[in-house]
Amino acid sequence: MKLNRWLVVIAALFLFTILACRKRSGTGVVDRDPDPPGRIDSIQKPTDSIPGDSVVNPDISSYSLTARHLDLIENSGGFYDALPKGYDSNSNTYPLLVFLHGGGEVGDGKDDLDLLLINGLAKRVADGNFPSNFVSGDSTFSFVMIFPQFKVWPNPDDVQAVIDYALKNYRINSKRIYLAGMSMGGGTTWNYAALHGKRLAAMVTICGASLGNSATSKQIAETNTPVWSFHNQGDNVVNVGYTTSNIAMILAVKPDYPYRMTIWPSGEHDAWTEATDPEYREEGKNMYEWILQYSR
Repeated sequence: MKLNRWLVVIAALFLFTILACRKRSGTGVVDRDPDPPGRIDSIQKPTDSIPGDSVVNPDISSYSLTARHLDLIENSGGFYDALPKGYDSNSNTYPLLVFLHGGGEVGDGKDDLDLLLINGLAKRVADGNFPSNFVSGDSTFSFVMIFPQFKVWPNPDDVQAVIDYALKNYRINSKRIYLAGMSMGGGTTWNYAALHGKRLAAMVTICGASLGNSATSKQIAETNTPVWSFHNQGDNVVNVGYTTSNIAMILAVKPDYPYRMTIWPSGEHDAWTEATDPEYREEGKNMYEWILQYSR
């Protein structure tokens, strides 16, 4: 009888342990690789959205970030827009900032759109860590921001189509169009500037994956488009030489407008976390205040 009682106690303890372990499992955290083998960030995956569904709590953010599942072009099935508070209650025009994602965030623009919230500027906006406005000179600005998702590596015409859509559907100051991108998106920013740079007021490349040549560098320089380029010396995905050689070839043409380069001595592929941080400044300006100095 004593043996039977001990067997019952042991079985009960075993069952309790199994149930407790099950309750502790399942965090709901999704790990993605932005640009393998670069840094991996983790976020809580947002709930499935429908076209036009906002993913940002307006009480904690100065911007509303909204999913738009629209087939803008063959290479893009959707995007997020970020509109400043008050956008719908006034008739003001705003600077446009288009931010291009990296190779780890390619997707169909529908089920994959949440990948854009893992890295870069879209993540910063989604987390509510983006200021409501920036001061440049005697003026205060808020951006209209567009984060397109591409199915494959985009070309300059794909980017142009996104900008044209924004100009038609949002109140944009056409003299203040800014383009920025990270990794693949940074390379596309370089490529876009070579063909359409005169449409930009300024641009930012972050670990840009495009190794230019003297011809494209001359084209970029002749557009007189200010550029600020960021890269990590130890980038293990896109060699820092992509940025240093691009800037060197552009400066060799002696452009009229400034070209700024920041090379951090440490770090791997992720230069975007620091570059997009509004708290990171050089000579008193973050990247947003720096680009806002310029207009067409």
